[in-house]
Amino acid sequence: MLDAPMLAFLAPCFAASLILAGIHAYLGVHVVERGVIFVDLSLAQIAALGATIALLLPFSSGDPHAPGVYWISLVFTFMGALVFSTIRSKRARIPQEAIIGICYAVASAASILAMSKATSESEHLKDMLVGNILAVSWPEVGKTAVLYGAIGTFHYNRSQTRGG
Repeated sequence: MLDAPMLAFLAPCFAASLILAGIHAYLGVHVVERGVIFVDLSLAQIAALGATIALLLPFSSGDPHAPGVYWISLVFTFMGALVFSTIRSKRARIPQEAIIGICYAVASAASILAMSKATSESEHLKDMLVGNILAVSWPEVGKTAVLYGAIGTFHYNRSQTRGG
């Protein structure tokens, strides 16, 4: 039986799950329509690289939940998305999926290499590769909801102006 403390503990996890499932289902349909299947994995690994680099910077104090770690990871993700959006071409000599795969491998290797310089690399590496939705807090859920709401609104408005 679920009691009040258990519900209080699980509520942010459940809210985060709903937010992630909603936007990822919407974006996943568009990814499949465009035929760029593995871009999500590559962007996730690029975000992990950004978080790893941020952890090594002095302002984070080694705290993976510091606000600066989140923002640097987000900047890395947007830079990766910008690269992937600019390489999309019908006449490209190298397929876009190959570039996405190379970016994934390089970001993975760079993350592991950078994490080897951290003091408690094994724990941070495990958190980076696996994650833990049970460790989510209400402020993180709020940031995620605002960010994903903005992304969803942008994509919805863009599809409406394009007629589709």
